[in-house]
Amino acid sequence: MSLKNKNILVTGACGFIGSHLVEELVDHGAKVKAFVYYNSFNNWGWLDNIETHKKDSIEVISGDIRSIDSMKDAMQDVDIVFNLAALIAIPYSYISPSSYFKTNVEGTLNLLQLALDHDIEKVLQISTSEIYGTAKYIPIDENHPAQAQSPYSASKIGSDALATSFYNSFELPLTIIRPFNVYGPRQSARAVIPTIISQILSGKKEISLGAPNPTRDFTFVRDTVSGMRRICEANTNGKTINLGSSKEVSINDLAYLISDIFGKEVNFKFKDQQRMRPDSSEVDQLLCDNNLLIETTDWSPQIQLRDGLSQTIEWFKDNLHFYKSDIYNI
Repeated sequence: MSLKNKNILVTGACGFIGSHLVEELVDHGAKVKAFVYYNSFNNWGWLDNIETHKKDSIEVISGDIRSIDSMKDAMQDVDIVFNLAALIAIPYSYISPSSYFKTNVEGTLNLLQLALDHDIEKVLQISTSEIYGTAKYIPIDENHPAQAQSPYSASKIGSDALATSFYNSFELPLTIIRPFNVYGPRQSARAVIPTIISQILSGKKEISLGAPNPTRDFTFVRDTVSGMRRICEANTNGKTINLGSSKEVSINDLAYLISDIFGKEVNFKFKDQQRMRPDSSEVDQLLCDNNLLIETTDWSPQIQLRDGLSQTIEWFKDNLHFYKSDIYNI
């Protein structure tokens, strides 16, 4: 399916991945509606910072996915929906679990009901590798059991289950995309890579981090949104598809790789208590089995980790003023 001239709604468009996805879709000829979280400042998040010609080509709609009324207008005359609207910060989910269920579960339900009412051609529900929890086997394929190791992951398990139920019960054309750890320009400072980069750029010689041993499968954001687009173009209804590089690195090795790219000696203070998850909540290993993605599309990651980190560092050098690097952001 070609996306040229398709009317596509992206929820969560003001965020890290959502803003990059909007750009990817515009670059491939889609007519994009960007659904952003309403605020009285009329702030469009990272969409405020994209190139002017791209910004001018999209329709921005402010609302709240938790309110079905504010979603109704956004769903008018739409062919395809990418649902990225979600609360995603794991530490804050320990403090306010209910807010995660209201946004991630009830919000997804609102979207699914409206998609059914409007005969949407395809819904892409964006999931997360966090739903797998600590790997029971590696690499992790789509049949790996879900494990709710945080309120955040529980809320995403719930939203994925709702999406699957709408496909099974009502034949809503739907695909679940399950990205592994995405990184790159515009990522929140609560994530480990921006935490390290922003503090080094701020001149800090000692950087506090959480557990050093967990491993993650990092994929550069532009590779990720390219994968999302290609999944949308393919015949994937009813499928759940992992999206990752199929390479893992420990947080310890990642930290020292970043300091090596900078060419600076940094003292990393691991196991900082405020950054540690509860023992049973820590996800120790994530490694993507991306065979289904490769079989279904012609996607493959183009940006290797060192190159992606270098590009991310260069972006942060020009955009550090958007971050409060001296404050731990949960």
